[in-house]
Amino acid sequence: MEEPKKDKKNISRREVLKGFTTIPVLGAFGYGAYKKWNIERLRRNSVTSELGLNFSEKPVEYISTPSSGKTIRVGIIGYGIRGEQLMRAAGFAKPRTIDEWIESAEKNPNDRRYVDFVDQEDLNIEITAVCDIFDVRAEEALKAASNVNRRGTDGYKGVSAKRYRRYSDLIKSDDVDAVIIAAPDHWHAKMVIEAAKAGKHVYVEKGLTRTIEEVYELRDAIKQSGVVMQLGHQGRQTASHKRAKEIIDKDILGKITLIEVCTNRNDPNGAWVYDIHPDASPHTIDWKQFTEPTKPHPFSLERFFRWRCWWDYGTGLSGDLLTHEYDAINQVMKLGIPHSAVASGGVYFYKDGREVPDVFQTVFEYPERDLTFMYSATLASERFRGKVIMGHDANMEMENALTVYPDRQSTRYSKQLNKGLLSADKPMITYIPGKDNIDAVTSPTEQYFASRGLLYTYVQGKRVDTTHLHIKEWLNAIRTGKQPSCDIDQGFEEAVTAHMATIAYRENRKVYWDADKEKIV
Repeated sequence: MEEPKKDKKNISRREVLKGFTTIPVLGAFGYGAYKKWNIERLRRNSVTSELGLNFSEKPVEYISTPSSGKTIRVGIIGYGIRGEQLMRAAGFAKPRTIDEWIESAEKNPNDRRYVDFVDQEDLNIEITAVCDIFDVRAEEALKAASNVNRRGTDGYKGVSAKRYRRYSDLIKSDDVDAVIIAAPDHWHAKMVIEAAKAGKHVYVEKGLTRTIEEVYELRDAIKQSGVVMQLGHQGRQTASHKRAKEIIDKDILGKITLIEVCTNRNDPNGAWVYDIHPDASPHTIDWKQFTEPTKPHPFSLERFFRWRCWWDYGTGLSGDLLTHEYDAINQVMKLGIPHSAVASGGVYFYKDGREVPDVFQTVFEYPERDLTFMYSATLASERFRGKVIMGHDANMEMENALTVYPDRQSTRYSKQLNKGLLSADKPMITYIPGKDNIDAVTSPTEQYFASRGLLYTYVQGKRVDTTHLHIKEWLNAIRTGKQPSCDIDQGFEEAVTAHMATIAYRENRKVYWDADKEKIV
């Protein structure tokens, strides 16, 4: 009798079992499963199922109920673009914003912003104090803080928070248990340190500090005070990042020697050319207070609204977008602070008076792990390249969606590749959280953050704001006395790494980390 041909459509049971049992991490693969699923499904799902990587999440009812425990009284310092987002994530949106969401949803059923916001868990907090040195923003923050019922302009409002004109007065208030800091980076260290010394818990946005010297003082203040600090890397809550860590921990990729991450954007907002408010002036902005932590400069609306473009107020791409990418990889691989860093770039496109580069590259070396971490960014092109972790046996593309491809020269998977059971051109692991959902994402900047899992993730099939989850984790840590996922130790590693890139660029030299002395040399 003629032997059956061994092609992709007609592979014998013995061939299937033999092929998959030779993969150390897979074990025996049942013939019944082979008959039930086709070859393409085998390629995609065999690794995850045999390793116990259960990437399927069945939707469950998501009920907005108050968090248990003591009500925490929160003060907001800074109500700019990110400050407003943080307040919404905590459950407080301006009534006018809710009106706009409802109107937009009536025109576009895929716009779920209002539904997602209403479904958001009640975190059991009160916004008792707000501080912003721009009068218009301070008034907007007060409106959001009083909107306890998440209603539009025709809804009932609660008791208004108190406005403070100086952050230090807010921190000293007996009506504040914890603070959310979303001021420009040059204020972070002073505010965090004062809050810690006052015994107030802190949620602070990245970058952690503007200078390397501030990192040590800030860390000491947090450690000595015992307050709970969470650094604002909401990517810690992204489902695909957690799946990526499972894959790394199970050594699916083999020996990893190179990581490439990229943040390319190509719109004015993505390049920090934010709109200047028409009511902004020396009469509505406390410019003197804005410049206190750094050298004085004549009043400038550009510097106030587009502060990321100048070294006086931040650290450019390294303290902003690089920190997101580094923290995601550090979350997954526990890299820590690199041994060395070099950097290059310049102001190549936005000739608008800025000092920080709009094209920037840095290379971090980890010789103890035989590993290089490369970061590349441009603010004048949105050519997507994302995050790629390269191993000898497989590589992983790590974004909001997660894919793992076997390497065509893999040692571990060579037999399966030769037999056609695996293909270097087709993913062996695919994880797309919320793949059945359609998202209404409009601007290029929103698309950028959504693709990286920084706007929302999926919890058992339900779309949830990652920032909401990150703030929730911080509040739960306060109530339980535990540490959150991006505590001061994680923040210290991120801050030092980012400063190494900044110093390497500004001083045009290779810098090193002396781990024993904890100094950049």
